[in-house]
Amino acid sequence: MTLPTVEIRDHVAHVTLNRPDARNALSRAVNEELRRLAAVLGDDPAVRAVVLTGAGDQAFCAGADLKERKGVPASEAKPYIDAISGAIDAWARIPKPTICALNGAAYGGGLELALACDLRLIVEGAELGLTEVRLGIMPGAGGTQRLPRLIGVAAAKELILLGRRISSERALALGLVMAVVPPGGLGAAVDGLLGELAGCAPRSLQMAKAAIDRGVDVGIDEGLRIERQCYDVTLFSEDRDEGLRAFAERRPARFTGR
Repeated sequence: MTLPTVEIRDHVAHVTLNRPDARNALSRAVNEELRRLAAVLGDDPAVRAVVLTGAGDQAFCAGADLKERKGVPASEAKPYIDAISGAIDAWARIPKPTICALNGAAYGGGLELALACDLRLIVEGAELGLTEVRLGIMPGAGGTQRLPRLIGVAAAKELILLGRRISSERALALGLVMAVVPPGGLGAAVDGLLGELAGCAPRSLQMAKAAIDRGVDVGIDEGLRIERQCYDVTLFSEDRDEGLRAFAERRPARFTGR
C-alpha cells in the first residue's frame, strides 16, 4: 500500500496521493495517513500553506477504494466510512490555507476531499462528480453539506441527486473551482497562488480563514463577534507592525508568523 507523500519547501507542505495505478483511491490506510498529516501539518509552525494533489495524470482521486471494501457487509462497513469522513473532516480543520490541485478526475470521496480545501484549481478536461447514488449509497463524507454551501442548493441537488459528472468548465462556471488550467500548467498555477499567499501574513491568513469558517453558519451578530475576536489576534502581532513599516517604506513586508 503506497501512502501519500509529503515534501516541505519554502514553508509549504506538498502532499501527494500516491496510488496512480488505483486512480489514487482512498483506502483505509490512506485515509488514516491523511488524517494524521492534517494534524501534524496543521500544528507545524514552519508550515504556512498546504497543497494537495494526486500522482499521475489520470485522476486526482477516484474516491473510496471499492476493491478494498468489496465483500465487506454493510454491518461491518462503519470503520471504512469513519476513516474517510474522519480524514476529510481533519483536512477541513487545517488552520492554514489549503490548495487542492486537481490533476485529473475526482469522484465521490475524492471530490469531497477537494471540497474540504480552501482553494481549488483543476486541469482542463478533468471530470468531477458525486456519483454515489448510482452505487446505491449517497455522499457521506461532507458532500451533501459542503457542496451546497459552495455552489448553492439547486446546483448541488442537480449534481448529487442525478449523480452527474461535470466538466472542468462547468465546475468553473458553478464556482466549484477557481480556475481551469491547461495540461502541464497546474504546477505553475499553484506556484502563482503560493506566491500571492507568501505576500500575506501567516497569522492574518489563519485568523481570516477561522473567521470565515466559524462565522459562515451563524447569525450576523455572532459572525461579527467571531470576526472581531479573530481580528484582535492580528492586532497585537509583530507581523502587523512589520506590515505597517513595509507600507510606509514602500517595500515588500517580511512576515515571520509572529
